[in-house]
Amino acid sequence: MTRYLTLSAIAVAAAAGIGFYATQGAQSTSTSLPSFAAHAQEAGIDISTVQEMALGEDTAPVTLIEYASFTCPHCANFHSEIFPRLKEDYIDTGKVRFVSREVYFDRLGLWAAMVARCSGDTNRYFGIADMIYEQQRQWTQGEPVEIVENLRRMGRQAGLTDDQLDACLSDGDKAQTLVAWYQENAAADGIEATPSFVINGETYRNMGYRALTELLDDAAGS
Repeated sequence: MTRYLTLSAIAVAAAAGIGFYATQGAQSTSTSLPSFAAHAQEAGIDISTVQEMALGEDTAPVTLIEYASFTCPHCANFHSEIFPRLKEDYIDTGKVRFVSREVYFDRLGLWAAMVARCSGDTNRYFGIADMIYEQQRQWTQGEPVEIVENLRRMGRQAGLTDDQLDACLSDGDKAQTLVAWYQENAAADGIEATPSFVINGETYRNMGYRALTELLDDAAGS
């Protein structure tokens, strides 16, 4: 069963900054998407401000949207075993436009996304995302303050400054917007597990490379 975070829990964690991470934690609860969507709408959250992180040609015949959590082992496996081949064979050749959408099952996944998105640069986002997935077993260990520092370290390796990271990790408005964006998209696409894929509007569960490429080829009409 997919877990969903309440808007208020995530907002408090992000708005309070790194000091909060060291002493407390955001609460994870089970809440329905309709009630969350209504709360977000009432709060006046504009999810159109969230940048879609995409690779490939805008004119590609197939759009592949990946829903993944930075704390999901199956997602890490996809990015280490399948994504490099997918990028070489389909994205770089103009056949597929790949869109990455994060799923926030827990506060760690949200923190990781806020670091990955910190620069607003697509290429840097995917570079940081690669590091986050590659080092998933390492950075997710320890107390909250240690986990945040692990993420900050990867951000610094990608060229982000401490001031940039401080600003991104303490941006409560951005945290609320990201969660509202995730919830609305997940509801629209029927996302219940990670990784999930939406290929030209059709949603699929996790699969191997061969099965994925068969779907991509069918969607392209080849």
